[in-house]
Amino acid sequence: MRAPDTPLEQPLLELDNLRVNFHTPTGIVRAVRGLSFSLGRERLGIVGESGSGKSMTGRAILDLIPYPGEVLADRMVYRGQDLLTMDKRSRRKLRGRHISMVMQDPKYSLNPVHTVGEQIAEAYRVHHKASSREARERSLTMLEAVQIREPARVYELYPHEVSGGMGQRVMIAMMLIAEPDILIADEPTSALDVTVQLQVLKILDDLVTSRGMGLIFISHDLHLVKSFCDRVIVMYGGKAMETLAAGELEQAQHPYTRGLLGCLPDLDHPKATLATLNRDPAWLA
Repeated sequence: MRAPDTPLEQPLLELDNLRVNFHTPTGIVRAVRGLSFSLGRERLGIVGESGSGKSMTGRAILDLIPYPGEVLADRMVYRGQDLLTMDKRSRRKLRGRHISMVMQDPKYSLNPVHTVGEQIAEAYRVHHKASSREARERSLTMLEAVQIREPARVYELYPHEVSGGMGQRVMIAMMLIAEPDILIADEPTSALDVTVQLQVLKILDDLVTSRGMGLIFISHDLHLVKSFCDRVIVMYGGKAMETLAAGELEQAQHPYTRGLLGCLPDLDHPKATLATLNRDPAWLA
């Protein structure tokens, strides 16, 4: 596994004091609270419980926070470009071509009235001047790359005709076909069996190492993040509790991280009762 970027390399993405707020009739819901990090050509894992702000962080980067949400930050920079002052049209051009996101529920992200092949080809043609034939060939190649058998047959299927795991791989192919600099993967292997999961992770790993892509890997699986990522951000209640090297996850010091690790079952050292996670309101102060 490659080491994270050296300080001399310019980060692909820099976030400083990112906040995501939702204004509701009962008050402000703070989904992300002052998150700061930089992303180099590496695998950055973000872990935490459901509702900790992991997905909201990815959507905020892509300007996909729906109304009544608002995104605030002291600094949000992609390769020297200020995302905070960039107009909507320019931000839209970045999506897909330079920064892509694989959503957590892929089948709900696909258009039900178009075949999956048409949607992958469209993602390629939007960002590249290509003929329909070239887009189709490129799409079939990407379907093969994500370990889909009979890609020509699957190309003609509609979203409701594919399984959850296949739909997830279709979404990964669609997001990777434009060859982005940054991929935000929100639980990209949650619907896949172990064998295919390893194959998809190898595809993502090859893109980081061969193309110098930055990967933000959002997951609940601490074991997976530990073995796959370079660095890990542990989030709770929209706030980063701890940031550390993935290989040092077992030596984490924050009680929340220790609590998450303690809740994991261990087949080599089975416990009669798994630990219960205790949360301290002071962590969000």
